Amino acid sequence: MAQHDENVVWHPHPVTVEQREQLHGHKGVVLWFTGLSGSGKSTVAGALEEALHQLGISTYLLDGDNVRHGLCSDLGFSDDDRKENIRRVGEVANLMADAGLVVLSAFISPHRAERQMVRERVGQGRFIEVFVDTPLAVCEARDPKGLYKKARAGELRNFTGIDAVYEAPEQPEIHLDGQQLVTKLIAQLLDLLRQGYIIKS
Repeated sequence: MAQHDENVVWHPHPVTVEQREQLHGHKGVVLWFTGLSGSGKSTVAGALEEALHQLGISTYLLDGDNVRHGLCSDLGFSDDDRKENIRRVGEVANLMADAGLVVLSAFISPHRAERQMVRERVGQGRFIEVFVDTPLAVCEARDPKGLYKKARAGELRNFTGIDAVYEAPEQPEIHLDGQQLVTKLIAQLLDLLRQGYIIKS
């Protein structure tokens, strides 16, 4: 990782995060959805964003595939590139939370160390790890992008859950059963956000 130049100094803004949150009417946080490919991360994150938008909450959804079209288009899928992918997304998510948004990030992010790195960057109380726990067999049966089929055929290497490890969260803020109806999962997530005083409505 590149070292910071000593001439690069953090510039404090005259408008504080508390003032931005007051303008939005809610706290800025990062919901980090993690799980296997096909677990339902993006589906649940998208449905939650829609529900929050209807409640008047300022949101933004960061999706794994989408950021690789721009922000991370120069990265491949080696271990180092995957780590850098998560680092970049974590930095963007942190800035968005600082702007007072509820940020929904849907990434496999298979390693605990990388998720912990983002947690530490965002800060305690602003990072909510959402584990969408769906059995590999179910994810493989869904196979929305045909990636498991390619991995089983040897056409796709280092695929999480097949020939690359997935380290499940040990103490996520919320553990979702990815086989349940999306509407039920959204209700659980909204309850969590209300209990944490992140949203009021």
